[in-house]
Amino acid sequence: WYHDNLTRHAAEALLLSNGQDGSYLLRKSNEREDLYSLSVRGKDSVKHFHVEHTGSSFKFGFNEFASLKELVMHFANQPLIGSETGTLIVLKHPYPCKVEEPSIYESVRVHTAMQTGRTESDLVPSAPSLGTKEGYLIKQGKIVKNWKTRWFTLHRNELKYFKDQTATEPIRALDLTECSAVQFDYSQERVNCFCLVFPLRTYYLCAKTGIEADEWIKILRWKL
Repeated sequence: WYHDNLTRHAAEALLLSNGQDGSYLLRKSNEREDLYSLSVRGKDSVKHFHVEHTGSSFKFGFNEFASLKELVMHFANQPLIGSETGTLIVLKHPYPCKVEEPSIYESVRVHTAMQTGRTESDLVPSAPSLGTKEGYLIKQGKIVKNWKTRWFTLHRNELKYFKDQTATEPIRALDLTECSAVQFDYSQERVNCFCLVFPLRTYYLCAKTGIEADEWIKILRWKL
């Protein structure tokens, strides 16, 4: 459950989307070289706790451990953490660094502007810019967490969203080469939601149907 290069934001998205109450992971802190962070999911939020590496040991609160393995064993036997607010957080489910998932996604159809005589299996590995998609999605705001309907277009490795289908200038263009994950999201009080994880922000989107959300996830994952 140690994730070396996982950011705070990505850890929150991972635990809220795929974890459950009590899921936790250890990651390298973004603040200092000698710090690790223990990220733990509560009921509907993620708490982060510093683990300091002093060179010869790892300090967590008043406890000190000779190794990360010893730290892991400690939490296996004493899975309670008291936060500053007085809330007891129970470590129940370590979130593994690598998750074995069955291959349940079918190949994405590629739309081409002309007949090339080549098959889809020929085109997919060599031309990742050929997959296109557009349509309305409901997007959560960055600061004010309200939801607004936006028109999205996917072309090459760029996902743009507009105020509506008639708008000529996008509100924002997202470079998918910077996106680390696309996955269904169950942390929002909405159905058919999925999220795109970027280094500085996670975008939460909702489709009208589960089938439509699945189509977006498939083609966006293929772009990654």
